[in-house]
Formats: sequence, C-alpha cells, structure tokens
Amino acid sequence: MYNFISKSEKDTINFAKNLASKLQKGDIIILTGELGSGKTKFTQGFLEFFGLENEISSPTFTIVNEYNAQNNINIYHFDVYRLSDIDEFYAIGGEEYFENGICIIEWGEIIKDALPKDYIHITFEKNTDDENFRKLKLETFGNKFNNLFLNEM
Repeated sequence: MYNFISKSEKDTINFAKNLASKLQKGDIIILTGELGSGKTKFTQGFLEFFGLENEISSPTFTIVNEYNAQNNINIYHFDVYRLSDIDEFYAIGGEEYFENGICIIEWGEIIKDALPKDYIHITFEKNTDDENFRKLKLETFGNKFNNLFLNEM
C-alpha cells in the first residue's frame, strides 16, 4: 500500500496528473471516499493531463461520462453509487469499457466482482481539523501495478 498526503486541491490535481502519465488503455482506477473528499478534484487532474481540463462533469445521473483525449485514448468516468447491484452494471455493458480506455470508477467497490484482476484502488480520507488535508491510500490489485508506487510519485 502507498499513501499520498495532499495538503491542497492543487496537490491532489498534480498527483492525479502524475498518475495519469503512467497509465494506458485498459487501466482501471477505483475511487472511494465520502462526499467532498477529493474524488472529483482527482478526476479533474487526471483529465487535465490529457488536455481535457474543461470537460469534467459528474456522471452521477448518467452513470458514465466518456471523454476522448487528443492522443486517441478514451477515458471513462463512472459513478456507480446509484446502481442497485452488479447486474445493473452488466446490463449497461459496463465491463466492455474496461479494455477500450482508461476507467475511473467512483464507488467501484460496488462492482468489485466485475473488475478485472489488475486495478488501482484509491481511498480518500478527510481530516476534520484541516479542510485542505487529504490522505490518499493507494492499493494495487493483480500484478500489473506492483512497481508503480515504488518510487514516490
């Protein structure tokens, strides 16, 4: 497990941009954390790396937003919080997105059984004493990302 301490929105955005630079088509990131914990800022930074800084919108009511980056990489931003179960994810063809681009999935633990063996799970934690402080706990599953966080990003 790797921990990243963010002391500002800019830290979170820069961390996400750095991570985005290391990922490729087929990679999956799960984001978990209470409302206001930094998931949207992370996604904003991730999209900024691909030149999509003005494109972000919450997929809360559409389940998935699709972004086409200039370098021909698709980015799929899911919010599966409102799904009643994993069958709904399968019904929308959710697993078909996995191999067609980079997937960022908020509340992805809901569809854990649908995920491929290799993915990154980031848990966002707020600090009640400092509104800008965030602890990002990164955990990798499978073997693909084993060395990704060896050197501090």
